[in-house]
Amino acid sequence: MKYDVIVIGSGLGGLECAAILQQCGKSVLVLERQKQPGGCMQSYSRSGLKYDTGLHYIGGLGKGESLHNTFKYLGLLDLPWKRLDPDGFDRVSIAGRNFSFVQGYENFANALAKEFPHQKEALFTYVNMLRSCDEHQLDMLRPAPAISSRDGKIDVNNFDQGFGTGAWNYLSTLFSDNLLLNVLAGTSLKMDLDKDTIPLFTFSHGNSGFIQSSWRLCSDGNLLVDTLVKRVESAGGEVKCGVDVVQLVESNGKIVEAVSSEGERYSANIFISDAHPAVTCSLVEPSLLMKRIYKRRISSLANSRGMFTISLRVKPDTVKYFNFNQYIYRDSSVWNLENGPDGVNGILVSCRAERHNSNGSGNDKFEIDEFTQQIDILFPIRWEFFKEWEETKIGKRGDSYVEFKEILTNKAIDLAQSFIPGLRGFITEIHTSTPLTYRDYNLSPSGSAYGIKKDFNAPMLTVLSPRTPVPNLLMTGQSLMLHGVHGVTMTSLFTCAEILGKDVVWSIVSGEK
Repeated sequence: MKYDVIVIGSGLGGLECAAILQQCGKSVLVLERQKQPGGCMQSYSRSGLKYDTGLHYIGGLGKGESLHNTFKYLGLLDLPWKRLDPDGFDRVSIAGRNFSFVQGYENFANALAKEFPHQKEALFTYVNMLRSCDEHQLDMLRPAPAISSRDGKIDVNNFDQGFGTGAWNYLSTLFSDNLLLNVLAGTSLKMDLDKDTIPLFTFSHGNSGFIQSSWRLCSDGNLLVDTLVKRVESAGGEVKCGVDVVQLVESNGKIVEAVSSEGERYSANIFISDAHPAVTCSLVEPSLLMKRIYKRRISSLANSRGMFTISLRVKPDTVKYFNFNQYIYRDSSVWNLENGPDGVNGILVSCRAERHNSNGSGNDKFEIDEFTQQIDILFPIRWEFFKEWEETKIGKRGDSYVEFKEILTNKAIDLAQSFIPGLRGFITEIHTSTPLTYRDYNLSPSGSAYGIKKDFNAPMLTVLSPRTPVPNLLMTGQSLMLHGVHGVTMTSLFTCAEILGKDVVWSIVSGEK
């Protein structure tokens, strides 16, 4: 059978593209190398509980907000989302002080202005810039983009200013208070916060949606993945796991087949790769259109940092559920934060929300258990710390690897106990994942958690288009423009627009479809 579209990889971007295209009348096949779909969104089971590594909270799901209509179209809006505390969905402990991130742009600015009254005007300029950034993400999908001016002192509608301006340069010019500069970046462990490279648009995107509204899925990530798979299959598409694509065959100026490690051949008119761009390039060999200079450029791009994730199972009735995320720092230095064997200096602490007495599907139509059984601790870490085990495989890394993970885990738990006193005594199980885990399960070079590192010094090189030199081979996923659930969803829409046209995609985004 020849399909209209074959999607390689079933991460969030791949499944979203497949669901959108199949519902819009295209015949779609998704090929996944792992035994289960989902990529970073999938969960794993240990002793009867399911744990996540890549899904902790999502922004912008409220009515009229940036993800609402797309998630509704994909059937994801009716999942059991719990809105995080509007008066402090994210809380930052830094320099011995505690700060709350409040939902709503004006509310956010006013709350921080109480702590930093001398920076009130700058805070409102900042949130105007965030609002402009969020609106521009949607504007870019309009058939005829609407360009509007904002008073954020920077036009993020302009590519060179949005991606070509450094976040640190902009913020340090706007704000004179060094502590506030670090507080505003205090929830940015979910991005590669390098002051020398991170673009303003990347930083803004990583904050704006959450400030609109923040939500926690009251289940594991497999529920989201399974919903998308069912969406694809109910519309007539297919998702095949255990198919490791090792080659994309080029003939007469286009890709004609995907070949698996078992020699199976799959034909389509269009191919979408949800794999890392460097992995995608390696599949197209030989090629007349994808020149070696292009492949070398893609493979030479720096990758963002990886994540160290600690999943804890705690004794029943010991840790009360907290309806927010807690960020903890040892001192006031957040930008260019360094975590490693000498110290874990900044962490994110989150927990699982469990439902009971459900009154139906949809947002907040259920109650949450008073106590949680699962605590997650996450922090970014450089690949260099794991190079000693670079040539090893899962389960065969040796005692030194286990000991190294224990050192990092203990340091992180020590820091987390400033938020949850006595945490160590409540723990019954500990499960960890490292950049090596990300690399081996998701083929993520250097165990990158956010894909290719965006650099405002070279925006045209590091912000990638869905297009490739082969006209019927497209890409999607976090390495292109934006990362995270919000960013990958937006990127999947851009990829689909290359096939369906902006008119169709805009009808989804605007809620017309």
